[in-house]
Amino acid sequence: MSGREQARRRALDALVDDVAISDLLAAQGTPKLPPVAVVIAAYKERDNIGAVVRSIPRRICDLDACAVVVVDGEDDGTSEIVRGAGHVAVVAPVNRGQGAALRLGYRVARDYGAIYVVTADADGQSDPEDLATVLAPVVAGEADFVNGSRRLGRTHSTGAVRNFGVLVFSALSSLLTGTKVTDTANPIRAMRAELTAELVLDEPQYQASELLISAIMSGARYSERPVTMHRRTSGRSKKGGNLAYGWRYSKVFLGTWWRELRRRREHATAAAQAAPAARPSSRSK
Repeated sequence: MSGREQARRRALDALVDDVAISDLLAAQGTPKLPPVAVVIAAYKERDNIGAVVRSIPRRICDLDACAVVVVDGEDDGTSEIVRGAGHVAVVAPVNRGQGAALRLGYRVARDYGAIYVVTADADGQSDPEDLATVLAPVVAGEADFVNGSRRLGRTHSTGAVRNFGVLVFSALSSLLTGTKVTDTANPIRAMRAELTAELVLDEPQYQASELLISAIMSGARYSERPVTMHRRTSGRSKKGGNLAYGWRYSKVFLGTWWRELRRRREHATAAAQAAPAARPSSRSK
């Protein structure tokens, strides 16, 4: 994608986000979020979202919490269910993808008072008891970004191809970043809310790997915690079949790594060039 196209997409994204936030303020007033925001992207999840938001604990790691659910485009009644349960619903006017929806959720979390962000799925695959597990190291100041791992915990998925993909991408991520990673696509992640503004997050769809690799390669303190992955409560995944999903995920995965590697090299070069000018002259006067 050219620089002009990327700038245009970012401008359109900002416009969509602004419209969604205006709708939020009109529907629910100015949110005053508690310290923990559980950010969830939802697309056609009316049948699942009620059980999901009702399962979100109101206190996580001894801090008040609420869900921020971003309805990605088509609102099939999801927002009313979320708001009826006492949580925050943000409705994007167009469907853009999970990554764009999560970015909008991060922005709402940051702008309206949350200190920490935890992510979860809208389809019931996340275990609400695991939210505290991944957030605890961040609250304790031991990590900046914590990823849930089904391999350290357990998964009820019987999809052999997807489970094999978790192994492959985990090994590749560990090799490329130099950091041990056991699950690159887990829906449960925890971080400081401000970290989401410090990273480059451009992907409209497959943001799990972009967020993970960007955080690690930016120098964020990384950790993993065991979590449980359940089967989807109802409905079907919106991510497509295994081959299509694997191909698109690979492109984002490798593209993010290459982008962050170039950024790291550029920063190192700039620092090296600035260093001589910062040193005092050693010549005698």
